[in-house]
Amino acid sequence: MTQAVPNGGIAIPPHDCSLCPRLAAFRQANRAGNPDWFNAPVPSFGPVEARLLIVGMAPGLRGANRTGRPFTGDHAGLLLYHTLLQLGLAEGSYRAEADDGLVLMDTRIVNAVRCVPPANLPAPAEVAACNPFLAAELHGMPNLRAVLALGVLAHAAVLRACGITPTRIRFRHGALHDLPDGLLVADSYHVSRYNTSTRRLTEEMFQAVLLSLLGRLSG
Repeated sequence: MTQAVPNGGIAIPPHDCSLCPRLAAFRQANRAGNPDWFNAPVPSFGPVEARLLIVGMAPGLRGANRTGRPFTGDHAGLLLYHTLLQLGLAEGSYRAEADDGLVLMDTRIVNAVRCVPPANLPAPAEVAACNPFLAAELHGMPNLRAVLALGVLAHAAVLRACGITPTRIRFRHGALHDLPDGLLVADSYHVSRYNTSTRRLTEEMFQAVLLSLLGRLSG
């Protein structure tokens, strides 16, 4: 159950993907209550030719599920896009809407699970069902050199998509992992409201991870 994206032919879930019954039912319920929302598997954002891929967990109910763009419209996008703009990985302005004109530079963003989950938490089976689409993303980016995994779930999903058992490489905030195929994977705590409000993740901490990653990319 796949279809192709025009910019690069990367396989993505169809608009009415039914691979995960719980997510499909939740999506349908939200579509009935909010017919003007996106309410579908959220596509990637950014150029397919990018060297950096940022992988999040899943769309937020009133964020990407509403707007149709990863990390757009909810609290998590504030720190993410602010930092990308600061570091020259984005141009324009972030106004929390998909038509704000923001452009990513040498960077692409995707979620490990494309559909919004109840209580913001996908089940393991749903992560596994969506993993082939993440693998297609990784293999379909011709210049990909590095991945930034936001949180433990994204870290494990990236490793699985690369054919690596997640327990072989443990998540650790700030860590840089060189995979056997040459891909560089960086770990950061997720840019969620909980992590930023409790200061488990600060703006300085997140920027430091990206700067370390960019240092390796430019080396």
